[in-house]
Amino acid sequence: MTDNHLNHLGDFLRARRAAVRPHDVGMASHGPRRVAGLRREEVAVLAGVNADYYTRLEQGRERRPSGQVVAALGRALLLDAETVAHLHRLAGTAPARPDTATRSRASAALRTLLDSHRHVPAFIVDPVLDILAANALARALYSPFAPADNLARMVFLDPAGRRFHAPWDLTAKAVVGHLREAHGLRADQARLGELIDVLTRRSTDFAQLWNTHTVHGKTRAAKHFHHPDVGPLHLTYHAFDVREAPGQQLIVYHAEPDSPSADALMLLGSVHATPGHAPGPH
Repeated sequence: MTDNHLNHLGDFLRARRAAVRPHDVGMASHGPRRVAGLRREEVAVLAGVNADYYTRLEQGRERRPSGQVVAALGRALLLDAETVAHLHRLAGTAPARPDTATRSRASAALRTLLDSHRHVPAFIVDPVLDILAANALARALYSPFAPADNLARMVFLDPAGRRFHAPWDLTAKAVVGHLREAHGLRADQARLGELIDVLTRRSTDFAQLWNTHTVHGKTRAAKHFHHPDVGPLHLTYHAFDVREAPGQQLIVYHAEPDSPSADALMLLGSVHATPGHAPGPH
């Protein structure tokens, strides 16, 4: 029996091979095809490796692919830089990274920093997308969720998720891609495994997206929300790595100055600062 590390590599290669069509790589397609995407032999030709060797990689019978082979497979499968880095981690050819499972709480200094940003939603997440700390405006932003504890659970399992995220499907793909990246980083495997198990059992949408092996890290992107208190919000987020706690990220949302979304954020902060709106967990 192969170990989990090699099985993950084989699962990834099969999923990404299925996502590439012959015409995507300038290959002619001859005869009926039993599988979607490229055949194993076609990937081997594109990567410049022996077809039997590539088959052994997918099946977990080859345990030591070189960095050069992994890079060639990334080119053959049309992977972007982020996904190639994930492939290197799965194959064991990536440089060692700091342990991302050592810190499960946001430091007091980070919490103070969050609270100093009163006019933008800001919060800290770990690689599994657990929300470790949030400022008042972030708690107001995520007030439709009960609880606002994990971004993936909120998207796939909370009834508010589909109403809050617009469009929901893009957010769902991004969340799954981030969890795939965390999976390759070996981040808190016990917690990640527990979360993936729950999401897979309770959400067919998550299960289908998880099996695509798409990788997507948090950097910067536009986000569109519909908040029950203030209506549409068109924001941009930036993600910053927390150097003192590898694996944690500071997420900050902002709106264009003098825009309807900027006014809506100000209103949201005012509404949740009034009596009768209990703050969420800090």
